[in-house]
Amino acid sequence: MINSLIGIIASSGAPAPISVEYLVIAGAAGGGSRNGGGGGAGGYLTSSLTCALGTNFTVTVGAGGAGATSSAGANGGSGNNSVFSSITSTAGGSGAGEGAAGGTGGSGGGGGGGGGAAGSGTSLQGNNGGAGASGTGGGGGGATAVGGAGNPVGFVGGAGGNGTASSITGTSVTRAGGGGGGSLTTGGSAGSGSTGTGGGGANNGVAGTANTGGGGGGGGAASGVGYSGGNGGSGVVILKYTDTRTITIGGGLTGTTASPSGGFKVTTITAGTGNVSWA
Repeated sequence: MINSLIGIIASSGAPAPISVEYLVIAGAAGGGSRNGGGGGAGGYLTSSLTCALGTNFTVTVGAGGAGATSSAGANGGSGNNSVFSSITSTAGGSGAGEGAAGGTGGSGGGGGGGGGAAGSGTSLQGNNGGAGASGTGGGGGGATAVGGAGNPVGFVGGAGGNGTASSITGTSVTRAGGGGGGSLTTGGSAGSGSTGTGGGGANNGVAGTANTGGGGGGGGAASGVGYSGGNGGSGVVILKYTDTRTITIGGGLTGTTASPSGGFKVTTITAGTGNVSWA
């Protein structure tokens, strides 16, 4: 279908459009505080889009949400959406503070300790978080798997759901994992594609890495004091296209284009809002 469209346009004398493979990952959420749930991963979308030459296409890279800091327990901040043209990847859902429910998002946030409900993920973009339990938060959902429930036996935080691997850049990289839940004793592990381990005891949750859409870990608790959740990792927009064409990255965007390889160029946009176009 795409090849037929390109052929029709080319025969009319107009420049033929190009097919652009994309990976669009939204910003992940921050973890909750005080036995907090892990932050949900940013939504994960990958496919291809036909783009006309000389036309501006909007790109936005979503920032990650802040981890909660209240020692009494609070929800982390939701992430922010990422966009490429008509494609919108949904921000990660917030990790919950103690006793609260995880937020809805690309992937859902983990529920807070004390039985907080798991947050829901978005179909085709991510998965649900895990529920909290007594003294332990649930893990945030990831692009491939749901977050784990907190385990009150030994107070072990729920593991973050695993992310998804992509080789769009030429190297397989896993992104968009969920953050681990915080706990009285042992913080939950981060899902693959996130560094957001949950805090155990008197420890804060660990932040997700920038430009991975990985959720932040929930904060732990000790001696009646709650600890902070980790920040969610920002998203990323990656574009792959034929090396016979040149991209223009407009003002407001931060991005780089790798040297051509195998007949393609790959542009990675790591921050901002603006336009891209091809010639």
